[in-house]
Amino acid sequence: MFERDLDHDNEGRRERLRFWLTVGLGAVLTGVVGALIMLMSRANDNYDRSLSWQAHSLEVISQTRSLDAALARAEAALGRFAVGLKKEDGRVFQQQWGLSQQYLALLRRNVRDNPEQAALVKTLTAELDRRGTQLGDAALSANYNQTIAAISKYNAAGHDAALLRIDRLLTELIGNERAILANRNQLAAADRASLNQAILLFTVLAAAAAVIAIAATVSLVRAQSERRAARREQLAESDRAMLLEAAVNERTAELAEANSALRSEMAERAAAEEQLRQAQKMEAVGQLTGGIAHDFNNMLAVVVGGLELAQRWIGEAPEKAQRHIGNAMDGANRAADLTRRLLAFARSEPARPEMTPIDACIAGFSELIGRTIGDRIALTLDLQTEGLACWVDKQQFENALLNLAVNARDAMDGHGSLTIRTLRDEEDNTAALAVEVIDTGCGMSPEVLKRVFDPFYTTKPAGQGTGLGMSQVFAFCRQSGGEVQIHSVEGEGTRVAMLLPVAKPQAEAAAPAGGSDAAASEPPTDAMRILVVEDDERVLTATVDAVTELGHQAIACDDPRAAAGLVEAHGGFDLILSDVLMPGLTGPEMVAELKERWPDLSVLFVTGYAGDASEFESFGDHDVLRKPFTLNALEQAIRRCGDARAPERVAS
Repeated sequence: MFERDLDHDNEGRRERLRFWLTVGLGAVLTGVVGALIMLMSRANDNYDRSLSWQAHSLEVISQTRSLDAALARAEAALGRFAVGLKKEDGRVFQQQWGLSQQYLALLRRNVRDNPEQAALVKTLTAELDRRGTQLGDAALSANYNQTIAAISKYNAAGHDAALLRIDRLLTELIGNERAILANRNQLAAADRASLNQAILLFTVLAAAAAVIAIAATVSLVRAQSERRAARREQLAESDRAMLLEAAVNERTAELAEANSALRSEMAERAAAEEQLRQAQKMEAVGQLTGGIAHDFNNMLAVVVGGLELAQRWIGEAPEKAQRHIGNAMDGANRAADLTRRLLAFARSEPARPEMTPIDACIAGFSELIGRTIGDRIALTLDLQTEGLACWVDKQQFENALLNLAVNARDAMDGHGSLTIRTLRDEEDNTAALAVEVIDTGCGMSPEVLKRVFDPFYTTKPAGQGTGLGMSQVFAFCRQSGGEVQIHSVEGEGTRVAMLLPVAKPQAEAAAPAGGSDAAASEPPTDAMRILVVEDDERVLTATVDAVTELGHQAIACDDPRAAAGLVEAHGGFDLILSDVLMPGLTGPEMVAELKERWPDLSVLFVTGYAGDASEFESFGDHDVLRKPFTLNALEQAIRRCGDARAPERVAS
């Protein structure tokens, strides 16, 4: 009896010890979990705050670029208003200038917490107030049809030193905010790492706590079961299993709740990161828009100025007028080249490869390169691959070469030496032709070299580059089956090499002999009756005049739905020259309806659509001419259509 009582007392002490150990362990785990929750909450708050500051910096940069773009559009509209005296141009100027003031107000509000940036914005506001008064005088003169006064004031405003000060202020604002953004990016990365560590610790501890709690529960249940079995031996095995299952379910529910909270936290963080990525996309779009606006404004200034001067001299000195018209045409062609560069970068403009003797092409193109880089840069041609040709798009090759020359000119700050060298590369048993562009400029740092081919990336000031030049060179080389290499040392210069595959002899033999020159030397085809279908009135007038200038009879049609009536009224046409995208009916849809009644109609499509012609299956076998086109290109396209109809006319 005494031994039984002693065993009973020992069992009671062990039970109490087990109970208090479980309570103590639970208290410790509760304290640790609470501390981790506080740590995770604080890390989450820090990370959210870092993300909001990042978004704030990107918003300031985006608003600065939007302000720059609005100012550029306002001044371009004022230039057109001063020359053409069209009221709608004046309204565009007022609208864009007002929009720039709205961006300035947003910028002023967003930099209030930064004394340095606020001081720059205050100075910028004063400069823009003076600039607005100056441009307002030119707009007032244009509003009262005082052309000479308006142009004079606009020209004076264009050479005012305030432009440089405003550009410097905008550039400094963006530069400061980029430095702030870099620091905030580092802080956000550190906060994110802290948050991830806290989440990991919480997850591990929660799992450990669950395991310990389950083990403790099992231990308690087992102890209770053994005690009750020893005392009464009445508790069934099923009851113990139910108790254990209830404990496991309770702990599982706690883990599920914790997991749900973690998933919610991850979703909120993903949403914040998506907002940040969207802000970065908007910054890239703003940079691209500002660069394109700057380039197009330069080209439009050449076109508008050349045509205005040509109007003044057309009667007194036709040779001067012809020179100014040539300058305007050069500006328009450069605008078209910029469009093709954008399309080639986006891979929307299909390549038109041809057999191109590289040395001869560079030699013929060197005069334009020399005019572009200026007289203070010595241009040297070292051409060592005479007789070798590559199967490339000649225009894209010239654009890539011109891009490299312009970048070299900017790197040399307008003076130095530029060498264009060609040589044959026989490495790895491959026949490649290397076109090297070597300058003596400032060179590039390793950080710039890593991003030199990134789209939209540029080291030029805000609004002075699209960031597509080197991307276009990279895309051209890859599209031509080659590659591009670059080597640069800071303070010594840069060497860029385009490695292009040498064309095989059979490809050269298969190339059409004479090319476009042979086609141009052929006698002109007989005069044709041509129906010109175009919904844009100005394009329709210009196309009809061009067709008439080539010696053909042109009938204008500004509505594709009226084409059938004109064909029937004139007894048919030798050629239908039609635009593609028009309201009511597209060009291919109109031609399909006409072919049902007149199946022998000859068709030439003219389109400004960026994609490949093969994307329109309804083009069929008809020829396609791209906008903008030259008079010579139109003549050759009409000749091809006429030659295609010649066998039909002979057979009939």
